[in-house]
Amino acid sequence: MAHDDFDFEPIKGLPAELPEGERITWQGAPNVVGLAVRAFHVRKVALYFLVLMVWRFASEKSGGRETEAAIGYAFGVLPLALAAIGVLWLIAWGYARTTVYTLTNRRIVIRSGIALPITLNLPFSKVDGASLKLHSDKFGDIALKVHEGERIAALVVWPHMRPWSWNSPQPMLRSVPDAAAVAQILMNALQDEAGAMRTALGVDIGAHGIPTGMAAHA
Repeated sequence: MAHDDFDFEPIKGLPAELPEGERITWQGAPNVVGLAVRAFHVRKVALYFLVLMVWRFASEKSGGRETEAAIGYAFGVLPLALAAIGVLWLIAWGYARTTVYTLTNRRIVIRSGIALPITLNLPFSKVDGASLKLHSDKFGDIALKVHEGERIAALVVWPHMRPWSWNSPQPMLRSVPDAAAVAQILMNALQDEAGAMRTALGVDIGAHGIPTGMAAHA
């Protein structure tokens, strides 16, 4: 029987049993392709090596070398390119396999980590708002803005954080399926937590599939 590194969890993705009155409303994981492309930038790395190969070929041709020799020189970086892309894909696969996003009626829990699993518990009372970005592959990212003064270590949430938010890390549910529906569940929970003061964060799905009141982020 295969060994499960998370056999110790009383509930999948959670470090302990749920307190009385708390219930899971949604659970999911990042899509490995979306994680590889948008968090580990596999496509950009592949493009970089492609440009490098074209440049090596052009520079050799301009120097007077034969076409066959120039092609051989250009393809000399191919093993390095394949190794780099392969490592990034492997890391993305590892994170996708070990990550569980959990929404309850009281908090967000992100369990992640390959060599050293880490669990982030984020009560809704510490969340100021959220933003949603939908991708053409039907997956989406949901970024969470925490209260000012609430410090979250970037290394704890990476790669599950909004890009370029290192100074004030924003935890993010990356490349989740049916992201608009998940965002609606989240907004419902935030509205329940905040009561009438958060009425503006309505949950009706707008024309672009984004819950009304939830900002779209770049």
